Amino acid sequence: MQSQNNTPLCSQNGLGPREPLLPGVEFAFLALTTEHPMPCSHPPQKQVLVVNYCIAGHMDWLLAGERHLYLGAGDFSVHTLADCADSVLRLPNGFYKGFLLFLDTQQLMENPPPLLADTPCTGQRLLEKFGANEGIYFAGNEQTDGIFRFFYNQPESVQQAYRRLKTLELLLYLQEIKIESAGVSSEYQAEQIQTVRKIHEQLMQNLDRRFTIEALARQYLMNPTTLKAVFKSVYGSSLAAHMKEHRMEHAAKLLVETRQSIAEIARAVGYDSQSKFSAAFKEAFQCLPKEYRKKHGC
Repeated sequence: MQSQNNTPLCSQNGLGPREPLLPGVEFAFLALTTEHPMPCSHPPQKQVLVVNYCIAGHMDWLLAGERHLYLGAGDFSVHTLADCADSVLRLPNGFYKGFLLFLDTQQLMENPPPLLADTPCTGQRLLEKFGANEGIYFAGNEQTDGIFRFFYNQPESVQQAYRRLKTLELLLYLQEIKIESAGVSSEYQAEQIQTVRKIHEQLMQNLDRRFTIEALARQYLMNPTTLKAVFKSVYGSSLAAHMKEHRMEHAAKLLVETRQSIAEIARAVGYDSQSKFSAAFKEAFQCLPKEYRKKHGC
């Protein structure tokens, strides 16, 4: 890949060195701390797609065509190196931490990864899908979290192997994702997504409690209908279905790892009625809690 290692992505030189992962794919961290706008300038490369993932902080990136990309933790965007050749970065919170993947679609066409050889995922198709847009924004979800989190904070001995494996998974994900699920992000939307992530964290830390949509909406000053819609867009299912899945997963863990009674576990995951808990557990795991514990050994 003909990398532009000597040309920083932004004038503040917050881009780390590019690490080759696969033919046509490079990885680099991006860490920025400033309260001032940062002009970005580099040679435009229409055949190179950039996947920009936010680990922490917020970014307001003004791309070509006066289009804004607002990224918060867990969000990502896709655009070409032509779209950000002359752009401006602003950091609403004064800092940003993330990483970028540079996908040279020409090289991916000429030398595709062997595991993708018999799939519809090609450099040409990715370029056709994402290259015609001046920046596409995606709200992070559990599936993308499961891909991107392996690109960093893994043991050094296996870090590069994880990055290579997850790059292949990401390419397949980008091939299959519907453009209709993406869009132009706004600062308002970014704030809503961060609010929903706070709600999700509160719910996960209190699996023994039940919160209504209305109560959460009042607590976080958010319209209930908007809360439900944004939650589903971020996590892929309704709030009720999502939390039920996590309650059952936690219950299964308690059944295997503790000697708590079924009634105690039911209360720990928000069920006052042991019978209702058992019915919900059987729906999720096709067996009753007692049978699950016996089978998995505690």
